[in-house]
Amino acid sequence: MTTADHDEPRTSGAGQRWPALSYGEWRLTCDTLHAHTQLLGKLATRLAPPEPQLQHAALRLTARGWETAPLPAPDRSGALVALLDLRTHEAVIEHSDGRVRRVPLTPHRSVGDVATAVLGAVEGLVGPMKLNLTPQEVPWTAPLDEDDMHHTYEPAQVATYFSAATRAALVLAELRAPYRGRSSPVNAWWGTFDLAIALYSGEPAEAPTTNFIMRNSANAQQIEIGWWPGDNRHPQAAFFGFAVPAPSSFATGALLPPAAHWDPGLGEYILEWDDVIGNPEPHQASVQFGRSLIAHACMVCDWGPVLSASARGELAPLS
Repeated sequence: MTTADHDEPRTSGAGQRWPALSYGEWRLTCDTLHAHTQLLGKLATRLAPPEPQLQHAALRLTARGWETAPLPAPDRSGALVALLDLRTHEAVIEHSDGRVRRVPLTPHRSVGDVATAVLGAVEGLVGPMKLNLTPQEVPWTAPLDEDDMHHTYEPAQVATYFSAATRAALVLAELRAPYRGRSSPVNAWWGTFDLAIALYSGEPAEAPTTNFIMRNSANAQQIEIGWWPGDNRHPQAAFFGFAVPAPSSFATGALLPPAAHWDPGLGEYILEWDDVIGNPEPHQASVQFGRSLIAHACMVCDWGPVLSASARGELAPLS
């Protein structure tokens, strides 16, 4: 074997602690990173074929960072992928023909500067396109290519976030895996800056509000479980879960682990990240939260026994 055949040294996962993630300490970097993900989301929304519940607009958390699926190039020259590489701290635009453009993400570089450079890279690879650069589901309103308010980017803080988000994504993937009904991948949502899975019963639903996003994303009966790093409404990282639609009894469940609780302000069940990392088995505690939420939602929302059993992993895989 050559040197290239050997894996790089790795630390055993059993010996690695889940990282603490204080929203108050990294809030400014968090907002900048969130704003950067919005540009990727705009590209996905513009180029990907539309899917139910806006699934085409979602990004993915990969081993590199936040990433689009392969997107049809508008000049029909192939596929385009855009990503935020949170290991090398670059925005990267890749064409399926091998061409690559890189834009460094550095401290004190504004979102507007990065967005302008990324859009120039996209245009250089696949030609000009029109995008609506108004940010969505955030309290700021400056178009992404004009945003000079967000410019804090601390690589060490991003690395801590990426480590925590990766742990959370693996929990969500495990929760989704056994489910027999339609489900989403582990989506990285750029509007709300969270990771989430959705399990669908197959029945339609009336959206709780008439705004565009809710009208199109909440028009099917579903259970959603996710994780986010904190925001102004809830300035702590946490797992969360809810059901659409849900009866009033949904809020009265006793979930596990015992630290899980209903947050009436958010209208969701919450398991705080501090309670997760304080548990001797953080992964198992997080999975326990998700499974107990799914079981409770299936019961009070009257989902069928087969779907409920499959979510618990009690049905053998289809042969």
